[in-house]
Amino acid sequence: MTWETAPTANERSVVYVIDDDVSVREAVDDLLTSVGLEAQTFGSIQEFLQARRPDAPGCIVLDVRLPGPSGLEFQRGMAESGVRLPIIFISGHGDVAMSVRAMKLGAVEFLTKPLREQELLDAIQVAVERDRVRRQEDGAVAELKARFASLSVREREVFALVVTGRPNKQIAAELDLSEMTVKVHRSQITRKMRAKSLVALVRMADKLGVSDGGA
Repeated sequence: MTWETAPTANERSVVYVIDDDVSVREAVDDLLTSVGLEAQTFGSIQEFLQARRPDAPGCIVLDVRLPGPSGLEFQRGMAESGVRLPIIFISGHGDVAMSVRAMKLGAVEFLTKPLREQELLDAIQVAVERDRVRRQEDGAVAELKARFASLSVREREVFALVVTGRPNKQIAAELDLSEMTVKVHRSQITRKMRAKSLVALVRMADKLGVSDGGA
């Protein structure tokens, strides 16, 4: 059995296993350790929420039925708890309606016990990669926001009009500026945003939620 994309030293990932059955936690922990993955195990949602989580890509292997809040209840309230990790549900009962609800809410997989090792590993691989991509996208947006924040108020106004495709002359008229001033602002915007073209600026504006009139 192999983990096809085992993380390197610079790509640490963590799998959080939440199950009130000690034997299940230990079995999954042993499996993940055997393929080079780090696991943290918890007996309840409360234990997981109280623990300090490393800043690394990962996922949650979550039992549906738990003492206190159930796995599905936790999934529905994840945003309020500040948790954005992908979930793989595990259950001792093959409840089709329950699995459908979980998948509609974004679960990566719904597996029944006893767990098939390769099936679980495959699901974890998909979940961790999904979280890694999400983190990369978040990082890219954060960097764009920092660049946008470096623009002056006037540059932001020009930026919002530039990305609508308005020519310099029209922008100048709308903002009561000279056409030369608009050209200077456009040059500064392109440099600060590190955009190679108008198309690149438009894409950045879309990610930032910048519209005519500002962000």
